[in-house]
Amino acid sequence: MILCVDVGNTNITMGIFKDKKLVLKTKISTDKGKTADEYAIEIFTMFRVYSIELSDVDGCIIGSVVPQVTSQLKEALKNLFGCTPLIVGAGIKTGLNIKIDSPETLGADLVVGCVAAAELYPCPCIVICMGTATTICYMDKNKAMCGGAIMPGVSLSLNALTTTSALLPSVSLDATKSVIGKNTNDCIKSGVVWGAVCMLDGMIEKIEEESKSDCTIVASGDLSPVIVSHCKRKIIVKDDLIMQGLRIIYEKNKKLN
Repeated sequence: MILCVDVGNTNITMGIFKDKKLVLKTKISTDKGKTADEYAIEIFTMFRVYSIELSDVDGCIIGSVVPQVTSQLKEALKNLFGCTPLIVGAGIKTGLNIKIDSPETLGADLVVGCVAAAELYPCPCIVICMGTATTICYMDKNKAMCGGAIMPGVSLSLNALTTTSALLPSVSLDATKSVIGKNTNDCIKSGVVWGAVCMLDGMIEKIEEESKSDCTIVASGDLSPVIVSHCKRKIIVKDDLIMQGLRIIYEKNKKLN
């Protein structure tokens, strides 16, 4: 079994693969203040809850956008499983051709998502990830990552709106039947949800126009099903895209050892 760990700003997503099949996916909260021992206890408890033996894990890989947490998780996994986890970053073989100004600055989550999309879908491709931030990557017909866009995530936008505006209440993230809201709650929902829908449709159109290509469009992230189901464009929702990318990178590097 392979343990894949995706460290995001809000959550740490963990997936366990057996023979390339994702058999478990679960999450814990990202906490920069936790020690390696505290993370080890959480992961150990998760294994006990799902009746998985620690000895069944043959290797681990971490993709992280939170450097403060990476070292703690690395130590926790090494103590639990007796193997040093691979860390997505410098020195790791990804097979991804990155054509941006400073390739070394590309976030691990974007690298992993593009690696998965390049292997699983035809290119040119637009890869969307909806988490704390919403990221959009463009991959050309040769499967090179050529750049993209980063904007505040849907939940982040909603929280910023409702926490900094005294009279605006927090609302659930479900689409209203009408874009024209008739009360404050519906106006907020319309602005946040339908605004995100229009943003994706508009960004896809602009990227295809600029690149002069018709793209396969893939989306991942917890909020992607909520938003993309209302988009005009056909968008493939791949919930385990990041997990698959981590698995692919692990296998590429395992072959080198």
